[in-house]
Amino acid sequence: MHGSPLNPTALLERPPLKARLLGVIAAAGLLVSAVPAGAQALAQAVQTDREMIVTANPLASAAGAKVLKNGGTAADAMVAAQAVLGLVEPQASGIGGGAFVVYYDAATRTTTTFDGREKAPAAATEDRFAGLGFTTAWQSGLSVGVPGTPRIMEVVHERYGRLHWHQLLQPAITLAQKGFELTGRTSSQVAGLLAANPSCTNRLFFRDPVAFAYFANPDCTAKPAGTKVKNKDYARTLKAMARHGADAFYSGDIAADIAAAVQTDPAIPGDMTVADLANYEVIERAPVCFDYRGHNVCGMGPPSSGALAVGQILGILENFDLNDDPLNERNVHLFAEAGRLAFADRGLYVGDTDFVTVPVEGMLDKTYLSTRAALIGEQDTGTAQPGTPPGPFDPSAPDNRAKLSGTSHISIVDRYGNALSMTTTVESSFGNGVMVRGFLLNNELTDFSFSAVSNGLPVANRVQPNKRPRSSMSPSIVFDDQGRVELVTGSPGGSRIIGYTAQSIVNHIDFGLDPQESINTPHYQNRNGSTEIERTIAGITEPYDADALAAQLQARNHPVTVSNVMESGLSIIHVMHDDDHHHYRGRHGHHKHHKHRWHHNKRDGHTLIGGADKRRDGTVAGR
Repeated sequence: MHGSPLNPTALLERPPLKARLLGVIAAAGLLVSAVPAGAQALAQAVQTDREMIVTANPLASAAGAKVLKNGGTAADAMVAAQAVLGLVEPQASGIGGGAFVVYYDAATRTTTTFDGREKAPAAATEDRFAGLGFTTAWQSGLSVGVPGTPRIMEVVHERYGRLHWHQLLQPAITLAQKGFELTGRTSSQVAGLLAANPSCTNRLFFRDPVAFAYFANPDCTAKPAGTKVKNKDYARTLKAMARHGADAFYSGDIAADIAAAVQTDPAIPGDMTVADLANYEVIERAPVCFDYRGHNVCGMGPPSSGALAVGQILGILENFDLNDDPLNERNVHLFAEAGRLAFADRGLYVGDTDFVTVPVEGMLDKTYLSTRAALIGEQDTGTAQPGTPPGPFDPSAPDNRAKLSGTSHISIVDRYGNALSMTTTVESSFGNGVMVRGFLLNNELTDFSFSAVSNGLPVANRVQPNKRPRSSMSPSIVFDDQGRVELVTGSPGGSRIIGYTAQSIVNHIDFGLDPQESINTPHYQNRNGSTEIERTIAGITEPYDADALAAQLQARNHPVTVSNVMESGLSIIHVMHDDDHHHYRGRHGHHKHHKHRWHHNKRDGHTLIGGADKRRDGTVAGR
C-alpha cells in the first residue's frame, strides 16, 4: 500500500523564512493510505489490529513497520525509524541532535522517560551568547550541543529491544547507499535558507562546503524535489555504529571530526572537545504525570517544559466545562488563556533540574491550578504574570522567548503492548548547517537564554557548563482509568509543541475526535502573547471561518494572529480496548457516521487507530 501526497504547504522551521512545498514523496513498504493521490478529501484515521508506527516521513514509517512485522518492539522500531529520519528528513532530526523518549513497558506495567537532550560543553560560560543576535549564534560553532540521539537510541534498545542492533540500522544504511528521492519539504527549506544569503559566494547559510554540495547546485539553487541523492558518508557512520555501538560516535575518529568541525566553524568557532563527547550520558528520569478528567497523562519533565506546561494547560481547563465543538470561540478563549498562564510559569521556573530547583509538583498542584484558573474571565487578561506554586524553587528571572524549531516526532505501539513517544530534534532547520560524516550538527544551545541575569536575578535557563537547555518537546502517553495505554501523542513545532500536544489531548478526551480528526482540526494557542489561530488548509484541515473566529476573539480583547499554516507534525495513536467506552463524536457532538469502521481485535483485546499530520509528510504504518 502507498502513502498519499497530501501536503501542499510547508513552512521553514523558523520564521520569517517560508517556502512552498515543491513536490510529493512516495511511500514504500507497509504504509497505510488514507486518501487516494490527488484527492481533496481530508485524511481519515487508519485502523490496525496488531502494531502501529506514525512518523513524519513515509520511508521512516516503512522502516519501523517492517521491524514491528518481524517481531521487534517499539524500541527496535524507534531505532530503525530514527536512523532513516536522519537521512531523509535532515532538516528536522538526526544523530547529530537530541531527543526525549517516554516509554511504557507492558511486561512490568511501568512508564519511564529517557533524557537524550544535548549538553553544553564543559568550557561553556554564562556569557556565551552575550551581544549576539539569534541568527549569528545559530549559524556558528557556539550553538552546537553535545549530541544525545545516538546514545538514547542505544540505551532504549538495550533496555527494551529484542532484535539485533545492527539489523535495525540496515534500512537506513541501504537507503543511504542506494539513494532516495529528495523531498519537496527538504528542497523548499534549502531554497529558503539559500535565498537569505547576501550572495552565492558570501554564504552564512550552508557556509559549510560539504553541506552545500549535498543540498544545493553550484549556482546556489536548491536541488529540486525528486532528485536522487546518496549519502555514503552517513552509511559509513551507521556501519561503524552497527559494529561498535554508540561508542563509535562518541569516541575515535567520528568524535574527533565533530569536535574539529565545531572548533573550526567558518563563522564563529565553538569549544566542544572529544572529552565532552566521551562524557555524554543519557539520563533516565521519572515521568511527570498528572490527572486530567480521570485520565493519567505522562510526559517529559525538566529540562523539558513539555509535561509541566501541557499539564498546567489541562489542569486549568479542568476547572471549566467545554462544549462539543473544538472551534467554538469560548473553547478557544479558554484554551488561549490557559496557555498564557502556563507559559508565564514556564518562563520563570523551568530549567535543567540538575542545576536549578524547579517546583514540579507545585506547578501541577490542583489547588494551585484552580487559583490560576480563577484569573480567567470572559475577556482576554493580557500578558500573564507567573504565579507562586507551592514547594521550593530558586529565585530567578524569566526567559520568555517563544520560538519555532526543526523537530520531528515518532509514536509507536507494538504487538506486545509496549508504547513509545519520542520527540527528536536538531533544533532549527538543518541544525547549525555544518555536516560531519553525513549528518548535520545541531544548534541546540540557542535554546538557552541569551542573558544570564535579568533585574539582578539569575535566569533559570542560563548557559552553564554541562547543562541541558530548556526544551518544549512534549512526548506524551495518556492512560485510561484502568492504567492502560489510551493515547500516544506528540509533535514538533518549537514552543508551539506545547499547545499542539495539549490540543491533541483535549480533542481526544473532551471533543471525542479520532486521531486524524484531531490533527485535521485547525490549531489555536497562546504563548503569553497574541492568540494564534490557523486558517483552513485546503485538503489538509477542516474548513471553517477563521476570520469570523478572529473577530469573536478580538471582541474578547484578544490580540489575534491568523496564520496560513501552524506547522505541527502530530503523530497520534489511540489504543481502543474491548471494553473501551470512548465514543468518537466528531465536531458539534454528533456521533460519526463511520463509527462502525472501528472493529475491535477480539484476539488480543485492542484496536489501534492512528493519525498522521499532512501539514508534513506524516504517515501511519503497521498491521
